[in-house]
Amino acid sequence: MDNITKFLEKYLTPIGSKLAANRALNAIRDGIALSMPLIIVGSLALLIANGFAIDSFKNWLIATGVFNWLVKVNNASFGLMGIVSVFGIAYRYAQSLKIDPVSNGILALASFILLTPSIVTKDMIEGIGYNYLGATGLFAAILVSLITTKIFEWFVKHHIQIKMPDGVPPAVASSFAALIPGFVIIVFWGLIYAGLAATPFHDIHQILQIILGKPLSAFGGSLIGAIIVAMLTSLFWFIGIHGGNLTGAIMSPIWLGLMAENAKVYAKDANAVMPHIVTQPFMDLFVYLGGGGATIGLVISFWLVAKSTQFKTLRGLITAPGIFNINEPTMFGIPVVLNVKLLIPFLIVPALNAIIAYVAMSSGLVHATVGIVIPWTMPPIISGFLATGSHISGAVLQIVLLILDTLLYLPFVKIIDLDQQKKEVENA
Repeated sequence: MDNITKFLEKYLTPIGSKLAANRALNAIRDGIALSMPLIIVGSLALLIANGFAIDSFKNWLIATGVFNWLVKVNNASFGLMGIVSVFGIAYRYAQSLKIDPVSNGILALASFILLTPSIVTKDMIEGIGYNYLGATGLFAAILVSLITTKIFEWFVKHHIQIKMPDGVPPAVASSFAALIPGFVIIVFWGLIYAGLAATPFHDIHQILQIILGKPLSAFGGSLIGAIIVAMLTSLFWFIGIHGGNLTGAIMSPIWLGLMAENAKVYAKDANAVMPHIVTQPFMDLFVYLGGGGATIGLVISFWLVAKSTQFKTLRGLITAPGIFNINEPTMFGIPVVLNVKLLIPFLIVPALNAIIAYVAMSSGLVHATVGIVIPWTMPPIISGFLATGSHISGAVLQIVLLILDTLLYLPFVKIIDLDQQKKEVENA
């Protein structure tokens, strides 16, 4: 087991450290996170609009006009995920590069709008549909924000800016400083738009969906993909790197996109079969029960078998955070990090959760997640009920997984607890 630890530290730690320090990945993670309050509000509106799976209540909402109001709320929140993310990613990336984040974010936002195809009515009124402003536009949002930031940074580093005298207010000075790079950025994306419009792809959104969207969605939406990501998350956590942040920065745009497709289907028909099983709520609420490694089962195991003084004390400290899926106290308090005696269940438990949840949902035994974002800190059972569109089967599945996770962690907890008891006797 020591050889395994040395191997992981030697080969995985450098990779994890480089990825964790990557400014672009961190910007994607933090930028998309800025849209989370809107996504949650929109999800709540969608859940209410579908009457909590009660047909009579939904009919009442439609008859009173409340349904249309809730749809509008959903479009104005959930439907703006892409446009908020493009500003957020560009802002965070610019911050990390020590350049003007506001000007950069505005330029990225303008570029995104420029690249997004317009809708023209019969009366020649031009507008932009919600379609590309939401999750469908995430791939373009990421690409545009990262490239725009690098162009802006190049101009700053080479001092190709209009510099104002010292007495000019900072807001005015920043505006003039962004003038030259802004002009180049807008012209650059304008030429890209014109070039793509002359091809069969028509716009950047369609070409990215074909080149990136379909392959990545196929992997991210598959059971194999969910298992691989879950185990990688555990491996990074094991060597002391926040696995959720690392894999989430790469996979969240994919899972959020799949979730949004489920939400569209659910908005039209609450009883329809969802097109995707693996989504962001699937991973957060059914695979990572208690956080990375599904450690809520580990916490429960300590309550069942721990007899050592240290673990009796620790279990009281890690329980409350664990219930809300915050497992840093567990990771570093037990510890799980670099603890080879817990490595096997730490890897296997979330993978088994993914398999069981996927089979249960794909078979129709449990209703799939309906595209509603539930805060990842929501305790199990409640979260499973809400994420599946108010179906009791989601809560039942979480109960089954909690029992199974606890049983899998139990023998390993007994081993480390016995070791701790021996140490305490020797020290006494």
